[in-house]
Amino acid sequence: MAALTDREWHIARLAATGATSRLIGRQLNISPRTVEAHLTRIYRKAGVASRSALVAWVARLDDTDR
Repeated sequence: MAALTDREWHIARLAATGATSRLIGRQLNISPRTVEAHLTRIYRKAGVASRSALVAWVARLDDTDR
């Protein structure tokens, strides 16, 4: 598993809260498409294939403090 950048980690946490790509983009002042590009890299690095799997992955890492 490759380490996430700070930006990727921030996006992963926002996505894990249920925020849409559009909402994440608004919060970070980037386009929803850029959010999706980040999520694609995050999924690959985390070894997950969906947002629901990402939620579990983020929760597990937050419990262990990365």
